[in-house]
Parts: sequence; structure tokens; C-alpha cells
Amino acid sequence: MKCPFCGNEDSQVKDSRPTEDASSIRRRRACPSCGARFTTFERVQLRDLIVLKADNKKQVFDRDKIRKSMNIALRKRPVEESQIEQAANGVVRQLESLGETEIHSRIIGDYVMKALAHLDSVAYIRYASVYKDFRNPDDFNEFLEDVHSIQKRVG
Repeated sequence: MKCPFCGNEDSQVKDSRPTEDASSIRRRRACPSCGARFTTFERVQLRDLIVLKADNKKQVFDRDKIRKSMNIALRKRPVEESQIEQAANGVVRQLESLGETEIHSRIIGDYVMKALAHLDSVAYIRYASVYKDFRNPDDFNEFLEDVHSIQKRVG
């Protein structure tokens, strides 16, 4: 593994352990050249996924985009980083288990929304306001009414 600090092509693994949800391996590494320490994660990838965008363009699936969008929705919310990581892993596993190599972006968005609904209702609403592309306050109010009715049935 290349050192991110000095670019040395070699690094030594000092410690390896599975993450909390056992979906990846966390490795602590040290660079023999500059002495810097850093962490890497190793994950199983079942297949290469391609995202079909709304404009019919294709792009390679990027797991980090799921994490970033979840982090934005969860900003300043009482949710642990490990919970976000677990939710993102769950979304990726669900996408991989579909058995498709090309997945429409709206399907990915739906899975992210479901994951956020289980983590934090405010984050769910934040994400939906962008994902559903609310055009006016009435769209937002209609969505909030749906959320309230679902919470009353569940709670």
C-alpha cells in the first residue's frame, strides 16, 4: 500500500481487525520511510456496479457518495459514525444483492432514504427535500404529512 504522506510504495501492517459489522477489515499501517501511520479498509466487492443517471449517462458506482450524502443529511444529528458506516454498508449490500450490474440512481436514492428513515427522521426529511426535488412549500408539506401518518401507524 502506497504511503499517502511520502508516496513510498511499501508500508507495513501493524494491526488488523474486523469492523463492528464485520463487513470490512481495518488495517493500521506504518511507512518505514517517513514513519507516518495511517488506516486502510478492505471490503468485499461482489460485482462492479454502474449507475444509470436520470439523463441516461452511466458512471461507475462510488460507495463514498452514499456516505457523503448520508453525512450531509445527518450533519449535527445525534447519530454515531459507526451507525452511518453500518447503514452505508447495508445500502451497498442491498444494491449488490439485486443481481444487476447497472442500477438506476433513483433506486439507490430510495435505499438511502430507507436507511436514513431508520437512523433519524430529520435526516430522512433533509435528504428527501433534495432527492425528491421539492419545488414549493406545498410539496414539502405534503411529504411531511406522509411522514406524520407513517409515524402514527408505526409508533
